[in-house]
Formats: sequence, structure tokens, C-alpha cells
Amino acid sequence: MRRNIVWEGADQLHYEIREIVGTAHGLQALGMDIIFENIGDPVQKGEEVPLWIREIISGLTSKSSSYAYTATEGDFATRQYLAESANGRGGTQITAEDIIFFNGLGDAVSTLFAFLKREARVIGPSPAYSTLSSAEAAHSGYAHTTYKLDPDNMWMPDLEDLENKVRYNDSIAGILLINPDNPTGAVYPEEILMKIVDIARRYDLFVLCDETYAHIVYNGAESRHLSSVIGEVPGIAMRSISKEYPWPGGRCGWIEVFNRHKDTNFNEFIATLINAKRLEVCSTTLPQLSIPLVYGDPRYWEHLERRNRIFGERASEAAEILNAVPGVQLNLPHGAFYLTVLLDSEKIKNFKALPMRKDVEEYLAEKIGKAAPDKKLVYNLLGSVGICTVPLSGFCSDLAGFRCTLLEQDDKKRLQIWHTLADALRQML
Repeated sequence: MRRNIVWEGADQLHYEIREIVGTAHGLQALGMDIIFENIGDPVQKGEEVPLWIREIISGLTSKSSSYAYTATEGDFATRQYLAESANGRGGTQITAEDIIFFNGLGDAVSTLFAFLKREARVIGPSPAYSTLSSAEAAHSGYAHTTYKLDPDNMWMPDLEDLENKVRYNDSIAGILLINPDNPTGAVYPEEILMKIVDIARRYDLFVLCDETYAHIVYNGAESRHLSSVIGEVPGIAMRSISKEYPWPGGRCGWIEVFNRHKDTNFNEFIATLINAKRLEVCSTTLPQLSIPLVYGDPRYWEHLERRNRIFGERASEAAEILNAVPGVQLNLPHGAFYLTVLLDSEKIKNFKALPMRKDVEEYLAEKIGKAAPDKKLVYNLLGSVGICTVPLSGFCSDLAGFRCTLLEQDDKKRLQIWHTLADALRQML
């Protein structure tokens, strides 16, 4: 074209979690049966949304107000309810004006980074969740800046690494964390969160915390919200109903803003986000209206407790089976519904590929190219045993491994998946 219409950050947009699906569908077209362990969609994996939640939502569809625009920032009554709920947890207090709804957190992330000054960087964890790392990298045009999560310390943040990178890179304006973490399943204790906030305070940064899985914790862990530790530091917590109801197709997420008026520059940034939302008019109405009714029902917390107990049992089950494989390290997850299988960095360099059908092997050869060793292993797993996982290198990490979910509902099938993976890894490593 006469002018280059591709912006500088376009080559930073990668979402391995979805990209591998296209490859898996190609294998299905060749006649292979595929088990999808890559995407965190409980409904797609067979979880039934409780009938009483569906009844609340279906009841709302009979009301004309469910089909109307909401306010730009979101339904006021819902925002007021969420603010009161947040304040009931203690910590930094907010009002309805500190809550902004989006069409899912994907929309929130895209908007936030699209309107962040290009020279202002947000440092995030590695392994990273692809939506966040790609959006941050794309907005700047450079690779995402990361701090390490330590697999030898239950995937806790390496605070020394974080502070050193903040100290010596004055382009960093914010610190991103995911708690509970995706992809590792780690849940950060209050002490860790307070130290991260203290780094932000001392270097005049804001904190951005993805709390999508805040109420999905198990195996003895307790979740701490950003509001309980943020103090006087500017901060943003990102929340959603997609994994809790679960209703991922509802595309309903929101941010909670802390200490907006304590920093003029931060306040201007939040105002920019609201102005950007005004161009879209509003976010989806129906899911917003359901939140006070669902969250306010005593059955909701029973629903969460039941799910957490199930995820905890599945996590322990997977860890016991996979940790028995030489060359595998799997830290027991304590939150979200994923587990990260870390593979020996030396063994994976020369892993033994499992046999595949010739047409499958030829199809995958075109897809893999000069990929990282863990991606080659993951694609070999896909082509040989039909299990679709996500390589850890796809999570902005130089560690070798893969992520899979805890979402399979069929107990017999889930055990078969773990044992199939374990047997395959024994042969490959």
C-alpha cells in the first residue's frame, strides 16, 4: 500500500492457547480424536451452570431493562453492590464511581493498554498469561518486560528480580500480577502482595492485579484481594464472572480502581479509559444485572466451596501421577484451574518423539518449524496421543513445559488423561 497500515506492535500479538486449536482442528479433519486441555472454559468441558443461576438469568431476560443500554461505566446498582461488597472485605475503600465494566476482561486489557502511553511499560510475571503479556508488548512495540516466578519456590514472584528490573528501567510505570495465577495455579500470600505493593510505593508505580480467579482457591490456600494490601498506592483490580458462575460467553468483566484521586496522572489515565468506553456507549447489560442476584444468593458461596473442593482433589490427583515421572516437576496448584508441568531443561532438548501417522507428522512439520523444544514436544503429544496442551514457551517464558486444565468432568476420562500424559512423558524424556 502507499502507506504502511500495520502498527509497530503487531508482531507481538500471540495467543498460543488459541493458536494450537487451529492445529488440533486440522488433525480432527484428518480423522484424529482430540482431547482439548488448552482452554479454560468450564462449560465447554462439560460443567453444568447451576440451575438456580440459569433461572435468575432467564428471569432477567423477561425484563425489558435487560435489553437497554446501561451507563458507560456499567449498571449503577450493580457497581454500588460491588463497591459495598469490596468495602466489606476491609482495606482500601471504593465507591461505585471506582468500578468500570467492560465486555469481558479481554476488552478491559485491550482498552487499558491501548490508552497507556507507549513509553510507559508494565512489568509482568513470567510465565505470563498471553492476553496480558501480548497486549502490553503490542502497546509498546517491544517484547514484554517480565520478572521471574520461581518454580523452586512454589511459583512465588522473585522479588529481588522484580525490584532490580524496576530500579534500573525507569520506563516501567506499573507492576502486573495475577492472583491466583494463570498458568501456574499459585496463590500469593499477603506478605508477598504487601512487598510488591511496597516496591510500587517506593518507585512511584501503579499496581495492576488480575483477580479473575480470586474465589477459586483450594488445598489450604486463602486468597487476598488487592484492596486489602494496596494502602495509598494507585491500583487496579480486574474481576469477572466468566470462571465463577461460570459464564465465559457472557463477556462481563470490570475493574476496581483504588486511590484514583491520590495521583493526578493516574486519575487522568482512568478518565481516559472512561472516555474510551463512551465511544462504545456501554458494556453488555444482562450479565451485569445478574451479579447482585447471584452473588447475593447464599447458594452462590456453597457453589464456590463445592467447586473449590473438586478442583483441589483434581489438582492433587494430577500432581501425584505426573510427579512420578522422571524429569517432571509439578508444583501442587492452589488456585485457578490449571497446572503447569515443568520439564527438565536438558532432557527436553533431545526428547524422543513418539510415533505418529505419516499424514499427521507431515501436517505438524509445517506448523512447528524452528519452534522451542517444549512446543515441539507439545505438538508431538498432540499428534501421537491426541491431547492438546499449551507449551510454556507460549506464556512468555524461557522455561520448558506445558499447561493443562483441571476441568475434565468425567472422572474416568480425566484419570486416563493424566496416565496417558505420564506414560508419554516417560517415553519422551
